[in-house]
Amino acid sequence: MGDFRKALGDDGLLIFDGAMGTLLQGRGLSPGQSPELFGLAHPEAIMATHREYVQAGSRVITSNTFGGTRYKLPAGTDVRALNREMAKAARQAAGPGVFVAGSVGPTGHFVAPLGKASLHDLVDAFAEQIRGLAEGGCDLIIGETHFDLAEAKAVILACRQVCSLPVAMCMTFEGAASLTGSSPEVFADTMENLGVDLIGVNCGQGPDDMRLVGEAFSRRLRTPFFVKPNAGMPRLENGCTVFPMGPEEFAEKTARFADLGAKALSGCCGTTPAHIAALAATLSGRSLKRMDTPDRPVLAITARSVTVPVGGGSPLALIGERINPTGKPELAAELVAGEFTKALAFAEEQTAAGAHVLDVNVGAPMVDEVAVLPGLALELVKRQQLPLCLDSNNADALTAGLWAYPGTPLVNSISGEPGRMERLGPICRDHGAPFILLPLKGRKLPVTAAERLAIIEELLAQADSLDIPRRLILVDALALTVSSKPEAAVACLDTIRYCREKWGLPTVLGLSNISFGLPARELVNSTFFAMCLGAGMAAAIANPNVPRLMETLTAGEVLMGRDPQAGRFIGRYAGWKPNQGGGGVTVAAAGAADDGESPLRRAVVHGRREEVLALVETALAEGRDPAKLLSEELIPGIMSVGERYERKEFFLPQLLAAAEAMRAGFSRLEPLLVETAGAAKARIVMATVEGDIHDIGKNIVCLMLKNHGFEVIDLGKDVSAERIVDAASEHGASVIGLSALMTTTMVRMEDTVRLVRERGLAARIMVGGAVVTAAFAKSIGADAYATDAVDAVRQAKLLAGAV
Repeated sequence: MGDFRKALGDDGLLIFDGAMGTLLQGRGLSPGQSPELFGLAHPEAIMATHREYVQAGSRVITSNTFGGTRYKLPAGTDVRALNREMAKAARQAAGPGVFVAGSVGPTGHFVAPLGKASLHDLVDAFAEQIRGLAEGGCDLIIGETHFDLAEAKAVILACRQVCSLPVAMCMTFEGAASLTGSSPEVFADTMENLGVDLIGVNCGQGPDDMRLVGEAFSRRLRTPFFVKPNAGMPRLENGCTVFPMGPEEFAEKTARFADLGAKALSGCCGTTPAHIAALAATLSGRSLKRMDTPDRPVLAITARSVTVPVGGGSPLALIGERINPTGKPELAAELVAGEFTKALAFAEEQTAAGAHVLDVNVGAPMVDEVAVLPGLALELVKRQQLPLCLDSNNADALTAGLWAYPGTPLVNSISGEPGRMERLGPICRDHGAPFILLPLKGRKLPVTAAERLAIIEELLAQADSLDIPRRLILVDALALTVSSKPEAAVACLDTIRYCREKWGLPTVLGLSNISFGLPARELVNSTFFAMCLGAGMAAAIANPNVPRLMETLTAGEVLMGRDPQAGRFIGRYAGWKPNQGGGGVTVAAAGAADDGESPLRRAVVHGRREEVLALVETALAEGRDPAKLLSEELIPGIMSVGERYERKEFFLPQLLAAAEAMRAGFSRLEPLLVETAGAAKARIVMATVEGDIHDIGKNIVCLMLKNHGFEVIDLGKDVSAERIVDAASEHGASVIGLSALMTTTMVRMEDTVRLVRERGLAARIMVGGAVVTAAFAKSIGADAYATDAVDAVRQAKLLAGAV
C-alpha cells in the first residue's frame, strides 16, 4: 500500500483506469449479471482487466465493487467479504507503485424526505462495504457516479467511521446540475466543507460537455480535482452499444483538463486500456498546473441546490431569524404539538423577502428539540431551497439536525461553555458544518473588543486541537445593548475588523440586540448595520421583513462594490418612493406582485400537502365541482411545476414535493370523479428493462404520470421484453415506457420494440434513462424519447392521443 495523500500533494498527475464492463463481458460476464458476483466467482478475469489498465499507464486502479452494498447485492451475500476479496484482487494485480481505489457506487435509494431511507441507513450500508475494502488493502475510497448530495455525504461519513483512508468523491451532472439539483459549485463547496481529499466528476458526459464542470472546479477548488468523462455519448450500431470517441480523440480532449489544473484524469463509459494508454502518452512529462481560485468562498453554507458564500468579496449573507418561538405563542404551541404550519409559513415569507439562510430554532418549554429540530429541518428541505442554520443550546438536537440534513448547514453556536467545543466541534467537523463561534465564557459578558478577542483566540486554539479547519468558523462579534453598555457597538466594529484583518475569519451579528431598550429601534439597528457592513461584517441574523434593514443592506452592497452594475439594487428598488409623511419609504419590490395563482394552485406548486387537502375540503364544502377543481386547479398547478423544472427554477426535491401534494388532492377528489368520469384513463406500462436494477428515474416518471391522469402499470426493474409485452396486451395499454441506466442494458429496449411489432400491438413505445439519447431511440424504432420526468408526461400524452 502506498501513501495516496502524499501523491495528491506532489506535482505529478494521476492517471486512473477506465471502464470495466466491456472487458469483463469479453471474459464471460453475461448481460445483466452482477459484475461483483461474477468477480467473486472469477477473480482471474478481474485481475486480468486490472493488469491491462496498469500496463496502459494507470497509476490508480479501481476495485470491482461499484454495486457492492447490501442494497445492490442479493440477500444473503456477505457484503464485507465480497468487497474484501475484490480489493485483494485489485491489490494483487496492481503491483508496486500503483494505488488501489475502493469503488463505492450509489445504492439506488433516496434519503428522506426524497425517499424512505435515512442518512443513518445509508451510512450503515456504506460502512459495511468500506470495512471490506479497507481490509482488502485499498489505498483510498472513491465514491463514483453519485447524483445526490445526501448520499455522497453518507459515503464520507461511513468512511470516517471505519477507517482513515483518503476519500475521493465524484458526482454525475446532467447539464448544469445533478439529478437532485446540485450545481458543480454546490458540490464543490460541500465536499470541501466535508474535507474530501479529491473531488471529481464522472460519467454522463463526454469531455466536451464536461468542460463547464471542469472550469467551475478550476475557479473554485483548492482541493485536488478529478475528471472522468465518457468516450462521448452512446449510440446503437448493429445491435450493439458503442461510444463514438476513439482513443486519440478522447486523449486529446481529456488532456485539456490538465490545463485547468486537474490533478487526476481517466475515462468512464466507453473507455478501454487503449484510451487510457493514449491519455497517459498525451500527458507524459506534464505536471500539475496550480491555479488561482477566484471563486473560492472563505466559508460556505450549502443546501442541495444552493450554496451561500460568506466572507471575502461575497455579498453579506442575511440569516432570517423568524423561525424562533420566543415571543411567538402560536408557533410555540405548534412546535409542542409537532406541527410546522407556522414555521413553514415563516420560511416562505423570509425567502420571498430576501433571506439567504434560514435560522431554525425550536427551543420552547415542552418542545422535544431532539425530535422536532430534525423533523422541521426535513420539512424545510422538502419545501424550499435555502440553506438552514440549526440553532439550539441542546447538543443532541443539533446532532440530530445534522443527521437529517443533506448539505452542510450552519450551526448556531459553539461558545466557551465547558465541554461544548469538545462535544460539538468534532460533529460539525465530520458533517462539514460551519458553525458560529460565540465569544462567551463564564458569567461575565465580554464588553470590550480585547475581552472578546481573548475568548475567540482561546476557542480557536481548541478548534485547532480538534483538527477543525478554519473554513468552518464564523465568529459572532457579539452585539450587546448600547443602552446599558455605550461602548458595545464600537467593540463590535473593532472585533469585526480584527477577525477579518488578522485571522481572515468572517463575522456575524444578531443585529436586534444592539437597540434593546431604546425607542425607534429600526433606526438604531439599520445605522449600526451600515457601520458593520463598512467594517467588513460577512453575515447578519435579522428579520428580512423589516424594510429599513433591507434598504440598508441592498444600498450598502452597491457602495461596497458587490452588486455589479447595481443590478440587485435596481431590480428591488426601481419603484422606490419616499412616503409623503417622510421617514419611511414605499417600495415596489421585485417579485412582490401577485403571481395570479389561486391559493390551491399555489399550494400545489410549493408542495404544501396539508394545505392542499384543507383547501380542497373548503372548496368542496362551498359546492365547487370536483372535476373543475382537478382541471382548473390541481392540473395547472402541477403543469406549472413541470415548466419551472424544465427552466431549472425547480429541481427534483421540489418536483417530488409538488407531486406528493398533487397526489393527495387528487386522491381526495378521485371517488367524487367516478360518477362524472368521461373517457377512460389512458393506460401505460412502465418497466426498467431486463438486466438493469436501477429504477429511481422510472419511479419518478410513474409518479408524474399518475398525477396527470394516467393509469400506470408499474412492472418494476429487471423486466423481460416478453413480460412487458404480455402486460401491455393484458391491460390494453396505449403506451409502454422503458427505462435503462446502463449502456450494457439499454440494448434490451430493442427487444421490446421488436416483440410489440411482431405481435401487432397498437401500443406506442417511449424510452428514456441516463444513457439513452434521441438518436438511440430512433435507431431502435421507439416512438418517443423523453429527457426527464416532465418530458415523459408530455410524450406520453402525445402517444396516447395517437393510438
